Amino acid sequence: MSGTFLGTPKFPTAAKHALEDSQLRRNLAHATGVIRTKRAGVVDEVDEWEQLRLAGEAIKNRVLRHLPQYLEQLERSLTAAGATVHWARDAAEANAIVVDIARRHGTDEVVKVKSMATQEIDLNGALEAAGIHAWETDLAELIVQLGDDLPSHILVPAIHRNRAEVREIFLREMGKVGHPAPDDLTDEPKRLAAAAREHLREKFLRAKVAVSGANFAVAETGTLTVVESEGNGRMCLTLPEVLVSVVGIEKVLPTFQDLDVMLQLLPRSSTGERMNPYTSTWTGVTTGDGPQEVHVVLLDNGRTDVLADPTGRQALRCIRCSACLNVCPVYERTGGHAYGSVYPGPIGAILTPQLRGVGTDPQTDSLPYASSLCGACFEVCPVRIDIPEVLVHLRAEVVDAHRQASRVPSVQDVAMRAASWTLSSAKRTGAAEKAAGIGGRLVARLGRTVPGGRTVLGAVPGPASPWADSRDLPVPAEESFREWWERTDGGRSRTDRTDGGPKRTDRTDGGPKRTDRTDGGRNGNGGDVR
Repeated sequence: MSGTFLGTPKFPTAAKHALEDSQLRRNLAHATGVIRTKRAGVVDEVDEWEQLRLAGEAIKNRVLRHLPQYLEQLERSLTAAGATVHWARDAAEANAIVVDIARRHGTDEVVKVKSMATQEIDLNGALEAAGIHAWETDLAELIVQLGDDLPSHILVPAIHRNRAEVREIFLREMGKVGHPAPDDLTDEPKRLAAAAREHLREKFLRAKVAVSGANFAVAETGTLTVVESEGNGRMCLTLPEVLVSVVGIEKVLPTFQDLDVMLQLLPRSSTGERMNPYTSTWTGVTTGDGPQEVHVVLLDNGRTDVLADPTGRQALRCIRCSACLNVCPVYERTGGHAYGSVYPGPIGAILTPQLRGVGTDPQTDSLPYASSLCGACFEVCPVRIDIPEVLVHLRAEVVDAHRQASRVPSVQDVAMRAASWTLSSAKRTGAAEKAAGIGGRLVARLGRTVPGGRTVLGAVPGPASPWADSRDLPVPAEESFREWWERTDGGRSRTDRTDGGPKRTDRTDGGPKRTDRTDGGRNGNGGDVR
């Protein structure tokens, strides 16, 4: 059972369908709200939180500046500790390595720790194609897998499901692939967790090969780290004979001391906890303890292309905490499936286009626009990724890619070129302002008045209609700024004109005209003359 995001429509279309699902919106609002509240509470406990963020940013920036050096050091440390290191340029190479290891050990199943890297390369699909069952052991991943569903959140892949839906999935599907759920199963969380535990226990005990990712890989010692909340990771990392870890090359840290900073930032930002219930670290092979054969697959899959972009490379600082998803108003209303990627939300909107490339896939090209640019994602990011900056940068790349690919200029290109030509000349700008004023008088009667007294057009014909569908188009003023400036001598003359008739003073109550005094004098009754 596995699904892919192939064929997902562009974000606006997918988001529209998601918004029509009221149950989905309720599930998302409740779950993200709970996580936001928990995170805020534990972050407020740390007086030096901003200093921790700055430290995390500095560590990851140092890694990215010297990535080849630290990767080579990591390979040496892993090899010295008894692990076998593999290098994978893309998803196909990484999948082939894992499939080959499983086949060499004669197994037709593997147990898996939750891993974004293995989802990114669709490892489960590659294993299934080779006749090898991949069993997800994380509770949320298990729900997604049994429901033949797709993940919708980095941290909580089944966030779009409620307890009643989970109960139905367990009752319907567990018996088909292993230990069935009890007939009297309720939607009480501890009963659902107990059913999952019974279902997975037999798989843990018989598995010969396990697959994991890694939250961090320490170059200095060759230590890999996985943080989790359920204990399923600990079972996968200790019981099987063979352990294969697929690790993105950006996950490397220089020293063990750097791990201290990250283990303070990650749990607070992800699950809203001071520390994760399970933090597992392993360094190669230890005789008589844990897996006796350890493989580490260092995955590129587009990451060096991201590294080459001075603005976009900050996305590689991401530690997969999902804090940006939980504060994003767009994600909260649409969910993760609308993004068409295993990386949803704000971080997915910048990471996916960079890993896949822009200019070839309309769905991917739509992701940088899946944001209000409110900046909430940057405020909560534990390693200070300026997601709004990268979104704007990628929007420009998408536009440039389409401009280079098409010989026919778009309506937007034509409009911008016309504006550039007009605004580059004072004479042409003045003529355009006069024409706009005349046009404003002609179309004013077609508009409507909005609060503040402005007249706007609700819709316009022609190529600009999509732009006006979601915006009020102001009717041009009858008098341009240049004309006003000339008439009032730069604002020095206190007169106004509303209909082309005689000029009027700024007194409206019929009293004597006021004059400005600039010499500090007084009038006859001691008051300032105005």
